[in-house]
Amino acid sequence: MVEQMSQLTPREDGDGRMRASDADRDAVAHLLREALAEGRLDPDEHSDRLDAVYRAKTVGELVPLTEDLPATGASARLPAPSDFRSPRPVYGATRVVDQPATSHSAIALLGGADRSGNWVVPRRFVTVAAMGGVELDLREARFTHRETTVWIGTVMGGVGIIVPDDIQVRVHGLPIMGGFGVEGDTPSVVEPDAPIVHIRGIALMGGVGVSYRARKHQEDED
Repeated sequence: MVEQMSQLTPREDGDGRMRASDADRDAVAHLLREALAEGRLDPDEHSDRLDAVYRAKTVGELVPLTEDLPATGASARLPAPSDFRSPRPVYGATRVVDQPATSHSAIALLGGADRSGNWVVPRRFVTVAAMGGVELDLREARFTHRETTVWIGTVMGGVGIIVPDDIQVRVHGLPIMGGFGVEGDTPSVVEPDAPIVHIRGIALMGGVGVSYRARKHQEDED
């Protein structure tokens, strides 16, 4: 991770203008989640910087987001995920596949965890964040069933769920001195057989945020 992050430092030869890759963005996102878990960033700062990560087009835009954070220690030991996108984009009902789930839970205790890329989500997925941060990116995900429930329990932690515009998300969480929220433009029209994701659980002095974001190939079209 140290080597990967060092490559994000622009040199005088103009590396800062180099287009950022998915690997670059996810490496920075890992450091931000660790900074949240370690108390170096508060939830609002973490959310703002994470939004900036996924908006970044060049390496130069990523560098300022971690300039005031250490690139060593626990954060540096976290490997960046190697699978960030599907072989080809999937939409709506085609996301429901006859394949085994690739992960059933994401747990962060005083640390960070994430699920992203071309992963298969089971009917019930469990997320726990205790003084830590979890990020679930569903933009390239597939599902074993049309309706999926993500059960969340967070205590003084944060869970971020990134969703595309071709699935339905229904939030049923119970906040206790915490919050459940949805950001971004919710889709006005979704095809009838599109996957439905229910977000359920408890946030005790913590936060659960659902945000709609464009997929990589959609960003490239802009």
